[in-house]
Amino acid sequence: MAKEIHLKPEFLVNTEEELRSFFPATHPVAVEKCQKSLDKHAIDFIARSPFLCIGTQSSDGSADVSPRGDPSGFVKVLDEHTLLIPDRPGNNRLDTKANIIANPAVALLFMVPGFDETLRVNGTARISRDPELLAMMMIKDRLPMAAIVVTVEEVFLHCAKAFRRSKLWDPAQLQDRSEMPSLRKIIFDQTSGAPVDPEEMKRIDAELEADYQRTMY
Repeated sequence: MAKEIHLKPEFLVNTEEELRSFFPATHPVAVEKCQKSLDKHAIDFIARSPFLCIGTQSSDGSADVSPRGDPSGFVKVLDEHTLLIPDRPGNNRLDTKANIIANPAVALLFMVPGFDETLRVNGTARISRDPELLAMMMIKDRLPMAAIVVTVEEVFLHCAKAFRRSKLWDPAQLQDRSEMPSLRKIIFDQTSGAPVDPEEMKRIDAELEADYQRTMY
């Protein structure tokens, strides 16, 4: 375990004015690139994207970010101001949807495999169960549980620095998943802490994989 760190008050940054004093002025392009609607480039980027993260907040300000993924183009562009995101079966915590009902502000980060740039979309969202909307996002004859309808307020491409620093798409950076315990084993450790027979753990892991295949859509 890392040693405990005590933040020294004299080094904390407490105001935006103080924060901005430490950094160069915002480059004009970083301001000018922000759009209020989806242009052809943003629409093309979304059509290529199989993955996004959606950030939400509860009514008390608690933050949450959740991944969403499907085949490329799974997010539908209804018009230059409206996106449709399918809500597939999950763990039923309902964090994202409950937050949207309490506080409609959302932030989206779209990724495309092989692209170092990301697309950021900010706006507001509503939850819909409209059969016509759900039918637009059917996969394998399965309808999504709900639709997250996003009204776009701000759109811009984010530069490539974070992805180039991380080398996220570099095959040489792929790590061996077996170097960490399986998801189920980690959850057992975090909850009961009880030891699990290795053979029993293999059976439990196989059940999880079968469940993925059965409940993906």
